[in-house]
Amino acid sequence: MTRRHGYALLSAIIALIVGLSAAIYVGVAADDGSTSTNALARGGAPRNSAAPASTGIWVGAWSASPAGAEPGTETSGMAGRSVRNVVHTSIGGTSARITLSNLYGQSALTITHATIAVAVTSDSAAATAETMRRLTFGGNTAVVIPAGRQILSDAVRIVIPQGSDVLVTTYSPTASGPVTFHPHARQISYVAQGDLTEEVTGTGYTEQTPYWRYLTALDVLSNDADGTVVAFGDSLTDGITSTQGANHRWTDVLSDRLRTAVESGQDVPRYSVVNQGISGNQILANGLGRPADNQSGLGRFSRDVLSRTNVKVIVIDLGVNDILRNPKLADPNKILTGLHTLVGQAHARGIKVIGATLMPFQGHRGYTPAREAVRQTVNAEIRSGRVYDAVVDFDKALRDPYNPRKLRSDYDSGDHLHPSDKGYARMAEVFDLNELKGSAPAQL
Repeated sequence: MTRRHGYALLSAIIALIVGLSAAIYVGVAADDGSTSTNALARGGAPRNSAAPASTGIWVGAWSASPAGAEPGTETSGMAGRSVRNVVHTSIGGTSARITLSNLYGQSALTITHATIAVAVTSDSAAATAETMRRLTFGGNTAVVIPAGRQILSDAVRIVIPQGSDVLVTTYSPTASGPVTFHPHARQISYVAQGDLTEEVTGTGYTEQTPYWRYLTALDVLSNDADGTVVAFGDSLTDGITSTQGANHRWTDVLSDRLRTAVESGQDVPRYSVVNQGISGNQILANGLGRPADNQSGLGRFSRDVLSRTNVKVIVIDLGVNDILRNPKLADPNKILTGLHTLVGQAHARGIKVIGATLMPFQGHRGYTPAREAVRQTVNAEIRSGRVYDAVVDFDKALRDPYNPRKLRSDYDSGDHLHPSDKGYARMAEVFDLNELKGSAPAQL
């Protein structure tokens, strides 16, 4: 070998070592300690942005709790189809990463192709072509997620505007049911036959769905936020009666209020807002199945709230279903003990907790005077300041002034339990943004 060829070979070896080191660093840096799994290597290089490395703080831009196993997917799951989830961001960023869940799967979920892109318009399966990015997991474009587990993707450079719709698409070639899903998305997502994960026109996505599948979180590296507010609740937080595709849940309106206040120079925290509501959720009781569909608030609090990215404040609005769905008369002391337990877990992490009073439901089929008395007992204790660090009084804000046992008519969706769009907006409007300041006290 000549000296010139020797230098060339040495240079090539050095370049290879540098490249491998950089790849290992990126894979490790993208992991924030969330559950990860083994990756399945697949050919093809990720199409990442050539933009300079981003700076900022990782915060939650969107999230949804895994709520159960999707009926009808027990055998084949979504094999041979591309699932394009449409999610709405509460904050913008310059890089992104996602969490995929196989919590309710009974077998391993193989994802061979996943992408993220900014939608052309709201309520659309079409992607803005220049934003299409291939996602990787530990540096690989394919991943196997064991049953009952979740995985965090590597970070990818992509500019995501605040308040935009983002498309997260996954493709699984093999049967892997049942599908972990969130049934009451209040947002249309899409499905296509075959691997169309990088298809930008959206024309292949002929099937619409009201569900979010597999996807449970979207984080962004943001210069516009310093932390995340997590809203933890039931259908009232899930926004089950809000207008589909309009982002009129109270959490959406609260996010807009925060952004407007920051932009106008008000002295309020720069936080994103994410939603961890599950319709029908209770503090104390699980749903059916193993693992349980609609797991209790106590059971899912660590996974769905404390494990979210850079959590600064938690807003809890739970308890109505413990009253309505209990076959016997609910014990208010057990409800309050459950709430104290949640607050204690948050305080152990140094996280502030704001709690909501329970809204009225006279006129609903589950209403009885005895259940109303339980609600009043719980609310009295919440208002006393002995449960939460601060209180947002949804009950006072939405009740009928002439009959405080029921919702005001224009705030009522019609079922006498869930708010209308106007009612959800009122919930966000009554929220004192200054209460978001500070952290958990040393002792409540």
